[in-house]
Amino acid sequence: MGSGDRILWTQEGWKAKAKPTRVKSSLLLLFTLFMLSLIIGSLFYVWSRIQVIQVGYEISNALKEERNLVISNKRLRLEVATLKSYGRIEKIATEELRMAKPKPNQVIVIR
Repeated sequence: MGSGDRILWTQEGWKAKAKPTRVKSSLLLLFTLFMLSLIIGSLFYVWSRIQVIQVGYEISNALKEERNLVISNKRLRLEVATLKSYGRIEKIATEELRMAKPKPNQVIVIR
């Protein structure tokens, strides 16, 4: 028998009982796997929360940019409408280009 074996007296006689190293190592392995899975799960949870916050910031920035683009679009539409106005075109034609309104006999209607 080995030096670390215990000897127990049973009804069948002398029996050598080995140390339960397999049980201890399997419990240690089970505990290690449990802790490892707990740590990995916690890290995944924290990572997912950080991703949610990051996407929230990106959405907020996109909405802010959309608002700015809508305002810019409104300004540009107003500017186009101002530049296309007949009063402005007539003013430029008469003052800057020195054009005059045509007389009724100079107008030719095409159908």
